[in-house]
Amino acid sequence: MTEQPLAASTVAASTVAASTGTAADGSGPVPDLNPVLAGRLTAAGIDPDSVRSFVTAALAEDLAGGIDVTTAATVPARERGRGELVARTPGVVAGLPMAEAVFWLLSTEVECVPLAADGDRVAAGQSLLTVSGPVSPILTAERTALNLLCHLSGIATLTRRWVDAVAGTGAVIRDTRKTLPGLRALEKYAVRCGGGVNHRMSLSDAALIKDNHVAAAGSVGAAFAAVRAQAPGLPLEVECDTLEQVAEALAAGADLILLDNFDVPDLARAVRLTSGRALLEASGGLALASARAVAETGVDFLAVGALTHSAPALDIGLDLVQAR
Repeated sequence: MTEQPLAASTVAASTVAASTGTAADGSGPVPDLNPVLAGRLTAAGIDPDSVRSFVTAALAEDLAGGIDVTTAATVPARERGRGELVARTPGVVAGLPMAEAVFWLLSTEVECVPLAADGDRVAAGQSLLTVSGPVSPILTAERTALNLLCHLSGIATLTRRWVDAVAGTGAVIRDTRKTLPGLRALEKYAVRCGGGVNHRMSLSDAALIKDNHVAAAGSVGAAFAAVRAQAPGLPLEVECDTLEQVAEALAAGADLILLDNFDVPDLARAVRLTSGRALLEASGGLALASARAVAETGVDFLAVGALTHSAPALDIGLDLVQAR
């Protein structure tokens, strides 16, 4: 039996019960994403089931167990039409498949046609996505879709500014774990759309020895040895606050060193001291205006937490251009 989408008035009467794939109030099954959309998400490194669960919960939050009162009052039940998601300001787009998922999960009668691709630079006034079908679910889904699309596009846009600022230096812009709970995979995807690369996704896929670990272990060398003994095959980065700690990390065998709050002259000194024996990552207090000067010291990476924790949303809106 084919699953039917939940009506806009009931799709989010409560959150999804993840183990059953149904709304927790039993109002109906949550539809699977269409195979084409699911395939695009998978190709982008995003789990379609995670997007499905997250979007359904986001719709639940917006409807809060009730209906979209304004849309129910103003839009005839059988009204059909077409809308366009339009960039109000220039930037880099990210999150179009996630926005599509919002419309799909509210009504599988809504058809989405992308007019741009994630990672594209877009101009003010450029149409990014058309949505057509029943007007009621289009309008009910509007804010949830735009919240995701504007947020992720903002991250991609800011990332691209950093990437452009260091272009030609050989340095790479990386993100951090400073992400919103529940949104890490999507926010790091947006960083990739902007031309950046991802640092570790979790505490378990790579080790980063920070100052508190050094304090607990007694020294940089002791912390390095302890992590290597615990996880010999795991990528390991060592945070250093001074050039003396850099020398200690090199002596311990570190091949990736994070230079925390080093000024530009000390970054250059660390590059000379390391002399290619380890990769170096500048972090802490970095600013876009000085990014190129930092990159030109010869460091390999710039770690920029602001990509995900401080990116302003890109202004995107939905215009209903045709109703019938």
